[in-house]
Amino acid sequence: MKKSLIALAVLAASGTSFAQSSVTVWGVVDAAVSRGTSDLNSVTRLVGSGISSSQLGFRGTEDLGGGMKANFWLEAGVSNDNGTGGGSTTNNTSTGTGATSSTSIGGTATAGTVATNGTQGLTFNRRSTVSLSGGFGEIRLGRDYTPQFWNWTVYDPFGTNGVGTNRAMLSSVALGGTTGSTTGTAVRASNSVTYLYNHGANATYAAGNQGLHAAVQMYYGENVSTSTTPNDGDGTGIRVGYNAGPLSAAVGYGQTKFATGNMTMTNFGASYNLGVANLIAQITKDQLGTVKGDGMLLGMTAPMGAGLVRASYSTYENKATLADSQQVAVGYVHNLSKRTRAYVTYANVKNGNGANAALGGATGVANKASSGFDIGMTHSF
Repeated sequence: MKKSLIALAVLAASGTSFAQSSVTVWGVVDAAVSRGTSDLNSVTRLVGSGISSSQLGFRGTEDLGGGMKANFWLEAGVSNDNGTGGGSTTNNTSTGTGATSSTSIGGTATAGTVATNGTQGLTFNRRSTVSLSGGFGEIRLGRDYTPQFWNWTVYDPFGTNGVGTNRAMLSSVALGGTTGSTTGTAVRASNSVTYLYNHGANATYAAGNQGLHAAVQMYYGENVSTSTTPNDGDGTGIRVGYNAGPLSAAVGYGQTKFATGNMTMTNFGASYNLGVANLIAQITKDQLGTVKGDGMLLGMTAPMGAGLVRASYSTYENKATLADSQQVAVGYVHNLSKRTRAYVTYANVKNGNGANAALGGATGVANKASSGFDIGMTHSF
């Protein structure tokens, strides 16, 4: 009898423990036939992440009581066109130790250093964090998106995926070249500590949350103090936004210290949902050392039957060389179900004053146009 009572007590205790904890496994598999054309060449490819980033993730929350929660998030990028995982960088620095992902954003490689995609296993390169949340907000530790990145993707009709990706974002990332440092901290940073207010516990970002929301982040290159460049890879970022019904607006700023010159990124984005269409705008200003760049985007999304029409016009100018690119993108996403969508996107970019931006993996030619399209599908689970 006593043994039965003890067993029941153990089961009751374990049931309480399970009720207080939850773990979710999710993923996105997105693939498209993509073609890019320039005056020099053309290429047809099968690519991932045409409208949604292919990924595999695990997240969990434990209720600690008193409104406190412990959270974790592990999110891996997946190149489902060839079966490899996404690479990562480890220290944000100008030497950028780590593996490179060949996964492209709008046809431009998101560079890292050292190894190419396919030489490493699956890595949790997209996000790997542990956090504590409560009424005070959330304190998050690990590899995470930088605050300066979010305006680019939240206020982009194409969500920084595929050939329609915001030209201002692509050119801003490319301003510093192809080192793992500049691209890595433009989108994500390793070794970060972030405070988030009104984002929702363990949330990706504050979309939909009404009122004021904010994120403040510090990240580290982890160099010893006796190094010739002890601050290389250190950085800070901040994003403050406000959502009120159909209106959403936010400003972001980030700076990363590099031995070759500091990189600063400032951007502002806003959208207004009219019901029949969601109007979107953003402004980008960057500086790497003494070189400056300016970009902008005007766009919209509009529901149409079982789908969504998307369109954008985005530009970027390097203020040092006056090289400028202007891009127009249009697309349609059709909902086959709640989890499966088919899509088509077309984009064209025109270059001037020596700019050579290209789409869909084609090779850019100075002062010449390039075009590209994606036709694909995405499934979420």
